[in-house]
Amino acid sequence: MNEPSSVASGTATAASPSTAEQPWPVAALSTKLKEYIDRLGSVWVEGEIAQWGVSGGNIYGKLKDLSAEATVSFTVWSSVRSRLPDGLGQGDRVTALVKANWWVKGGSLTMQVLDMRRVGLGDLLERLERLRRTLAAEGLFDAARKRPLPFLPHCIGLVTGKDSDAEKDVLRNAQLRWPSVRFRVVHAAVQGDRAVGEVTAAMQTLDADPEVDVIIVARGGGDFQNLLPFSDEGLVRAAAACTTPLVSAIGHENDRPLLDEVADLRASTPTDAAKRVVPDVGDELARVQQARSRMLSRVTGAISTEVDRIQAIRSRPVLVSPSWIIDSRAEELTRYVARGAELSQRLIERATSDLDERRSHLRALSPQRTLDRGYAIVQTDDGAVVRNATSAPAGAQLRITLAAGRLTARSEGASAASTDLSPADHAEERT
Repeated sequence: MNEPSSVASGTATAASPSTAEQPWPVAALSTKLKEYIDRLGSVWVEGEIAQWGVSGGNIYGKLKDLSAEATVSFTVWSSVRSRLPDGLGQGDRVTALVKANWWVKGGSLTMQVLDMRRVGLGDLLERLERLRRTLAAEGLFDAARKRPLPFLPHCIGLVTGKDSDAEKDVLRNAQLRWPSVRFRVVHAAVQGDRAVGEVTAAMQTLDADPEVDVIIVARGGGDFQNLLPFSDEGLVRAAAACTTPLVSAIGHENDRPLLDEVADLRASTPTDAAKRVVPDVGDELARVQQARSRMLSRVTGAISTEVDRIQAIRSRPVLVSPSWIIDSRAEELTRYVARGAELSQRLIERATSDLDERRSHLRALSPQRTLDRGYAIVQTDDGAVVRNATSAPAGAQLRITLAAGRLTARSEGASAASTDLSPADHAEERT
């Protein structure tokens, strides 16, 4: 009985056929399954994310078929996760590059995700989100660049579909609020392939019209795909370039198109746009009346206050008997005049006394006073005063000035007696 040991043990190898007498080992079966599954390689599959969970930096989830009842588990390792689009989660429709992976030890099959992308609406939302971030980074959504609407626009530009409910709502509500308001309506396709070009051209036409004070772009709601033209980059940039204030009245609350973000004002519906742009004449008349009442009340109060103030001023003593000011000032002036006269008299007397004193002193020092005492002034012909006898030699012609009159004489020369003058006589002579 020369049978192999495997037969003797009742176990077959993975290379031999599997029978009840010679079954494969579990490890052999698991290994064989892994080898077979590895030959499948990687494939792109489409489905909806039915489960999405993060653990330890890795993602574990399930992907279900879009129409049939079929689900497979998948794993996204952390090294791949960083390359996936932002915001992926349960409910997203995706295409995934997966590679089947059989775990020999645990005997489980999972799909290892190598790449994953949004498709259909999910891919479109991703592109719109990227565009939203780009425009926001450029500052097109900043509140600082939004212009205020005019209080009472004389002419309103309206971009909307022809014979649409949005057009009727805007016109009717605006005219109910202010009957004299004027509109310039430019019809354009608001969905479909022609919408972007026609709406852009309509906005630019109204923006170039100097009579248009504000522009309303109106559409009566719709599903997300019908509103995609209002998120077109070219249309949004054209709206941002408008110099006329722009109101977006697309009428879709859940998925706001990008036009709502760049517009100067977003209205929830076309009716709301009419109410936000056009003031109500009744409300304004009521405000005017209230303002007039407040003004009248304030003016009346101010006049009453001034009347009371004038009355209080008139009751003051200075205004009741104004002559007291003159009387009191007259008495004060009389005192000042008397005081001034007294001071002036004193000054005159003092000055007169001083003048007399100076006159007496001047007369005492006068040469005429010396002459009056009997002295004379002797001068030569050239006018020089003779102070010494030697100054008048014999024969010199002399002029003698007396207290009254003059004499002429001739010098006979100096005599001995002239040298015997006393000091007092010499002083008189010098004088």
